[in-house]
Amino acid sequence: MSGSFGYAWSPAAYIAVMTSARTLAAAACAAVLALSVPASAVAAPRSLTPFPDGRPLPTRMADTGGGSQLITARAASLRSTTGTVSWWQRHGSRWHRIGTAPARFGANGLAEGASREQGTSTTPTGLYDLPFAFGLARAPAGTRILYRPVRDTSWWCQDNGSSSYNRWVDPRPRDCAAKEAERLADYPTQYRRALVIGFNYHRPVRGRGAGIFLHVHGRGATAGCVSVPARAMARIVAWVRPAARPHIAIGTDSGRTAVTRY
Repeated sequence: MSGSFGYAWSPAAYIAVMTSARTLAAAACAAVLALSVPASAVAAPRSLTPFPDGRPLPTRMADTGGGSQLITARAASLRSTTGTVSWWQRHGSRWHRIGTAPARFGANGLAEGASREQGTSTTPTGLYDLPFAFGLARAPAGTRILYRPVRDTSWWCQDNGSSSYNRWVDPRPRDCAAKEAERLADYPTQYRRALVIGFNYHRPVRGRGAGIFLHVHGRGATAGCVSVPARAMARIVAWVRPAARPHIAIGTDSGRTAVTRY
């Protein structure tokens, strides 16, 4: 072969030069892309993002409730008022993260669930079931969990002297003082949709706390609940399946209240 300047090229030399040219062109294209494409557009898919030790969070936990659905609510420390909620599905022996959302916790952070006190505006740590859902909005399409519509007469009793302590009541019974209860319809944003967290629910201990929910974000930190954006709350309610024995684990990244210890 002959080049444009009359130089006689051997086949081997021509192939080597052309290969080098293609390599340089590819490198130039890659450099242009690196400068013009946002990092988020070329990030690895969420399912491929590695976890700290290479394993999904549920596989590092002491207990997940024994079912195949789990919600984790993690804060950096007990003083944190924000963190992350993720929801997980187990298929066979493997856990898969279905979604994640920014979370808010109590105005005074978190507290160990076994010793938490009512009225402290702290979110109790621990592993809990999810008895039922409720809301002022309609249940999302596909909802399987019991979903109670909030009416003007729907309350959550927090009166330590009532036989209905830490229970949904509709209407409010006489032994549950209005000032010691929460009229659910008074919180149309937060209780657009919500899941009851089984903290102190099945065998209530007076003074431990009542009305702990996973609900929609309000204006700021909660009074002890866990909150997420409205879209995430709708997705979670529609995703939960009672037959899958769903639970929520609330905790910190490390220390004695680490979510992995529950």
